[in-house]
Amino acid sequence: MKLYDTQSKTLKSLPIGKSPFNVFVCGPTVYDTPQLGNIKTYIQFDMMVRFMRYIGIDVFYLQNVTDIDDKIIERAKQSNQPINDFTAKFEKEYFDIMQTVNVTSVSKYARASDHIEQIISQVQTLLNSGHAYAIESDGIYFEISTFKDYGKLSGRTELNEEDAKTRIDASRNKRGWNDFCLWKFSKPGDPVWNAPFGDGRPGWHIEDTAITEHFFGPQYDLHGGGVDLIFPHHEAELTQMEAASGKVPFVAHWVHTGFLTVSNTRMGKSNDNFITLKDVLDKNYDPMALRLAFMQPHYRSRVDFSWESLDMASNRLSSLQALSDLRYQGLPALNSIATGLHDILDEVCLALGNDLNTAIAFAKLSQLDSLLANGLPEQDVPAFSKFLENIDAIFGLKLGERQDISNQQLELLSKRADARSKGEWGVSDQLRTELLQQGLQVRDVNSGQIWSRA
Repeated sequence: MKLYDTQSKTLKSLPIGKSPFNVFVCGPTVYDTPQLGNIKTYIQFDMMVRFMRYIGIDVFYLQNVTDIDDKIIERAKQSNQPINDFTAKFEKEYFDIMQTVNVTSVSKYARASDHIEQIISQVQTLLNSGHAYAIESDGIYFEISTFKDYGKLSGRTELNEEDAKTRIDASRNKRGWNDFCLWKFSKPGDPVWNAPFGDGRPGWHIEDTAITEHFFGPQYDLHGGGVDLIFPHHEAELTQMEAASGKVPFVAHWVHTGFLTVSNTRMGKSNDNFITLKDVLDKNYDPMALRLAFMQPHYRSRVDFSWESLDMASNRLSSLQALSDLRYQGLPALNSIATGLHDILDEVCLALGNDLNTAIAFAKLSQLDSLLANGLPEQDVPAFSKFLENIDAIFGLKLGERQDISNQQLELLSKRADARSKGEWGVSDQLRTELLQQGLQVRDVNSGQIWSRA
């Protein structure tokens, strides 16, 4: 499998034989409801990890939970809630949302507040090695001038409009304008932890590297996140970890997902185009349609969200669901399609193995429409059920979880087939209408009839 590496700007092969293959993706900052741009990133990495596991890579997928942050402190104060209660509410909401969109591949979630000891240790290492310095009544900062390779991930050292930033790095007394905060000394009302260099709380960037070093050591295989995190967040992570450990590279593969926009403007509250999963569900969309809408474009592309694009994904999902129902209604006297199913799955995997090319993968999956146009051969029901199991393992669309229809509906279908065989077309049409009223559409093919949920 090959993935594009942000640092080298090349497609690089993953070491399939390595076990475990350690993956870290920046998780939520639990101060608000996640918007669709956040959800898109987590769906795309969920699919990426699912596919890695499908082809035999033993992935350990770690995600952090930022529960210490400027915005968290500010919002908790505004809501008159203890910080732990405030973050617990949004952490639970995040987990509920991930379950709803079937993001289930994460092996371990790690809260920043559970790894203060590791954070303090890493800050102390940077102080001892001369890469960090203290500003009285302010905090501990990393001195960029001590790390000659700063900028090697992003190819730049300047902030721009689309970068994810934190106010914690602002200070008049920094030695360098882009020095970043490792530890903020305590202020009244803020959460505080004891540290040998001064009581306080961690900065944003140090939380992630302390967590990954705890689980993976100073080097690991793949780091992911949205493209807005490349600079300064991921640049700072690379800088402080390589400075602390002296080992290069910190991460073998850097993978970033593209922005989600609305009318070509990046989604966010500041742009007044903030859309949540609740907004989608309130319009009665299947959450798997949203999942499909975010998986079809290439993960590195900028995706412009619209309700029309979600309608298109919903229609495609309905088509796939209708095809998945065929495993309950195999027809006799049809030629086997087992080879065709095998070929489609192979082509899907080839496309995904080449930088997760989902556009080609879903185009190949669309060949099912013609392959199953006349129904599913009875002898191929087991092969088709296995095919759906494999597709679900990769894409997580829950196609194989759909249940058979009721005994009453099966009886009506049997009566209709009997009526057709006797040429009782009026009875056949009446039964078709009755089935439609019960949510089943019936279509006649050469070998009989096939149904799908309306």
